[in-house]
Amino acid sequence: MPKSWSRVVITSVSPTVDGGQWPIKRAVGEHVVVTAGVIVDSHEALSVELVYRHENDDTEHITRMSSVGNDEYEGDFAVSEVGRYLYRVRAWINRFATWQDQFRRRVEGGESQAEIESELKVGVSLLEDAAEDAPEDDRDLLEAHVDAFKQGNEQAALGDEIAELVRRHAPHDQQSTSATYEVLVDPKRARSGAWYEFFPRSARDDDQHATLDDAAERLPRIQEMGFDIVYLPPVHPIGKTNRKGPDDAPQAGPDDPGSPWAIGGVLEDGSKGGHKSVHPKLGGIEAFDRFVERADELGLDVAIDIAFQCSPDHPYIEEYPEWFYHRPDGSIRYAENPPKKYKDVHPINFETEEWPALWQELKSVFEHWIDHGVTTFRVDNPHTKPFAFWQWCLRELRTETPELIVLSEAFTKPKTMYHLAKLGFNNSYTYFTWRNTPEALEEYGEELFHTDAVEYFRPNFWPNTPDILHDELVHGGRPAHKSRFVLAATLSSAYGVYGPPFEHVDNQQRDAKEEYAQNEKYEIRTWDWNDPTSLQPFMTRVNRIRKENAALQQMRSIQFLETQHPDLIAYSKETPDNLIVVVVSLDPHNACEGQLVLSPEAFGLPSDEGFGVHDLLNDARYTWRGTHHYLKLTPDTPAHIFRLDRDGSHEAPPPTYDRPVHA
Repeated sequence: MPKSWSRVVITSVSPTVDGGQWPIKRAVGEHVVVTAGVIVDSHEALSVELVYRHENDDTEHITRMSSVGNDEYEGDFAVSEVGRYLYRVRAWINRFATWQDQFRRRVEGGESQAEIESELKVGVSLLEDAAEDAPEDDRDLLEAHVDAFKQGNEQAALGDEIAELVRRHAPHDQQSTSATYEVLVDPKRARSGAWYEFFPRSARDDDQHATLDDAAERLPRIQEMGFDIVYLPPVHPIGKTNRKGPDDAPQAGPDDPGSPWAIGGVLEDGSKGGHKSVHPKLGGIEAFDRFVERADELGLDVAIDIAFQCSPDHPYIEEYPEWFYHRPDGSIRYAENPPKKYKDVHPINFETEEWPALWQELKSVFEHWIDHGVTTFRVDNPHTKPFAFWQWCLRELRTETPELIVLSEAFTKPKTMYHLAKLGFNNSYTYFTWRNTPEALEEYGEELFHTDAVEYFRPNFWPNTPDILHDELVHGGRPAHKSRFVLAATLSSAYGVYGPPFEHVDNQQRDAKEEYAQNEKYEIRTWDWNDPTSLQPFMTRVNRIRKENAALQQMRSIQFLETQHPDLIAYSKETPDNLIVVVVSLDPHNACEGQLVLSPEAFGLPSDEGFGVHDLLNDARYTWRGTHHYLKLTPDTPAHIFRLDRDGSHEAPPPTYDRPVHA
C-alpha cells in the first residue's frame, strides 16, 4: 500500500531537458513559458500553479497557470538576473471552484430556495476553511462573504473575485507537486552577442609584432562597427621547441612568431610562462589589463581563448610530468592524428592518477583571467576533454561568476555538441559554414530552432574562422561574403566573424585546403583597418539593424517563407511589436527574381489594405498588398532586411504573489 497518494496527477512538465537532468537556458529579460499536463479522476475543478525563485532568493514567487485545453495548463515567469532559477508545478482539487460551478447550475436550473440555502451552507464551510490561514485583510473579505452567504445572497457566491480569493487561501486538497527543474540564465550577450575575432599581434601597420596597447587602438573601430565581444586567440607565451613556420610549415625561421595555440614559452625575465601569462611581445599582463579596461570603457566584452594543451616549453612539462602521456622511452608524447604529427604541442592526460590536482589547476586558469576582468571565453576543442571535467568546472565557476559566457569550439558529431551544451556551454559553434543551399539552411534551422535543442543549445554562427575558409567564400567573392554575413547575423541572434580577412574579402586558400593562405595562426599580417572599399560599412549597417530590432536579438520565432526561386531563402522573425523578414540570395554570380509568399493574416497585417515595408539594409520603402511580393536580388545587392509595419499587443499576465521559501 502507498504511504500517501493523490487523485491529482501531473502527467508532464515542459520545457525540460532529458526529464530535468539538465537545466534549460534563457537570457536575462526572457520569459520561461511552462506547460503542464494535469488530470484528476471524475470532473472536479483543479488549481494549478507555477512556483519559481532565483537560487539566491529566500522568497518563492507563485503564479496561476491557466487552462489551455486538453488537460494542459500554462504559466510563465520572467528571468531578471543571471544565475539559476528553480521552478516546479503544483496542482490540487479546487473544492470551491467545483462547488461554485455546481451552485451556478443549480441557480440557473431553478432549484428550490431550500436547496439553494442548503448549498450556501456548504459554501460557508469552504469560506471558513479558506479564512482560517488568510492574512487579516483577506480574512475580513472572506468573513464578509460568509455573512452574505448566510443571508441567502446567491449572487455573492457567483463572482470571480471570491473564487480567486478562496483559491489563494483554501487548503490544497489532494495536492501533487512536480519535480523541481532548473533554468540557467545567462547575460543578454550570450543570446545576442556579435563576436569579432582578430590577432592582436597583427594590429600594427608596419609588419612588426604589435602589443596589446597597439591592439587597443583598434577597439573604437570595432565598437563603431557594432560588435559586442572582442575575441582574442591565445595571448600567452609561445613555445620555441618544434615551433611551426608559415602556413603550418614543420620548421620555423628565427623570426617566425609561431602558433598562439602552442602555449608555453619564455618570459622577459627568462622564466617560463604558460596559461596564466601574457606573451612579452604583447606587453605582458599590464598591457592586457589596459586592453580590458579600454574595451570596458567602450562597452565591449573581451573574450580569450582557453586551449588546454602545452608546448614543449610550458612550465607544466617540468613541474607536472605526470599530467602528460608518455612514450615507452619515457619521453612525453606530442599531439598526433596519424599520420599527422603536431610536435609543437603536447595533449594533457585527464586520466592521470593526479587528476584532482590537474582539474583544480585548469579551473584556476579560468579564475586567473576572471580576476583580470574576463568573463567570456572561447574553448578550443572541448570535445577532446572529459565531459565530467567540463560539467564540474563550469558549474564551479558559475557559483562565483554566474555571468560567465563560454563558447564551445567543437566541430564534431551532433550528439557530442549537444551534450556539451547541456552540461554548461552556453554558446556553440555549428555546421552553419557548411550549409549553403536554401534547403540545407532551412533544414538546419528547423533542427536548431524548432526542436527541443532550442532549450539548451544556443548556436553561434560563424561564416569563417582562422581554421575555416569555405569554398563558398573563395568562389563567391564579395557577394558571397555579404550574403553569408547577413545569414550569420540574422538567422541566429548570436554570431561571430574572424574580422580582418572577412571584411577585406581575403579569400585565398592554402593548397586547396579549407583554410586561409598566409594564415595568421603562423605569421603576422598587416591590414588596412580603415579601407573605405572594405565590407566595414556593410557590416556596420547590419549590426545597427540588429541592435535596433528586437526580433533579430532572439532565435525562437524564426519561420521560413516561400520565395519561388531555388537560390533565394526567406525567413521571418518577430516580437510582439517588431516584425522582420530577411531575404538572401545564395547565387553570388547571377541576378535572382522570385515572389515572396507572405500571408498578411498570419502575421497580423492588414489583408484588405496595404502595409508599409522598409528595406533597412538598402534604405528603401514600399507598400505591399496581398500575399505575393516581387523580389530581385543581384550580386551587388544580395540581401534585403525588411521591417513590416504593424502594431503589437500584449495580454495581461495572470497575477503573481510571493511567499517565503520555507513557509
